[in-house]
Amino acid sequence: MKLLSVNIGRPRPNPWKGLSSTGIDKRPVGGPVAVTAPGPKGTGAVGLAGDRVYDVKHHGGSDQAVYAYAREDLDGWEAELGRSLADGVFGENLTTLGLDVNGALIGERWRIGPDVILEVSCPRIPCGTFQGWLGRDGWIKRFTQAALPGAYLRVIEPGDIRADDLVEVVHRPDHDVTVALAFRALTLDGDLLPRLLAADALPEEGKELVRRRTSA
Repeated sequence: MKLLSVNIGRPRPNPWKGLSSTGIDKRPVGGPVAVTAPGPKGTGAVGLAGDRVYDVKHHGGSDQAVYAYAREDLDGWEAELGRSLADGVFGENLTTLGLDVNGALIGERWRIGPDVILEVSCPRIPCGTFQGWLGRDGWIKRFTQAALPGAYLRVIEPGDIRADDLVEVVHRPDHDVTVALAFRALTLDGDLLPRLLAADALPEEGKELVRRRTSA
């Protein structure tokens, strides 16, 4: 299991969400990239040096510090979409190889390289920027149906990472709430929502959403 690439965003206009810019256009970079916990949502800060988000209400902050997507899933989408998908094109900071990102447990921890430890926090929920960026009508619905969302991670131990760093799973919590299950519960199958509360590492925002929906 390793990183194929570490990807940093290039600001570009965002006509799809009525914002001045988006950081979804992420490209692989050479050399080490510093990873630190960005602090609360609302500032645009994320975990990788040189990157940021512009929809500060919905993105960024410590629970969404780093976004990972598997190269194997990108390859599957290439076959379906009939086009090449470069590392970073889904807006992911980390393009992985050999790692079951969607099968990872909420709260699972990964060591990347010698120093950095990241913790799986929640799935990515697709938005209008993502659909507009790919230029495919109905993309939000199709991406949701596939339930291959990729994972947001929080920074537990900071440090530097780079392409080809090995990834090691160093902790798996004692529950069955995977990234894919959490995504399905939040988007496709509300009957699964109560199961998410077994995952202590789910962001408080997500736990509150579960409580509201299940108490109605």
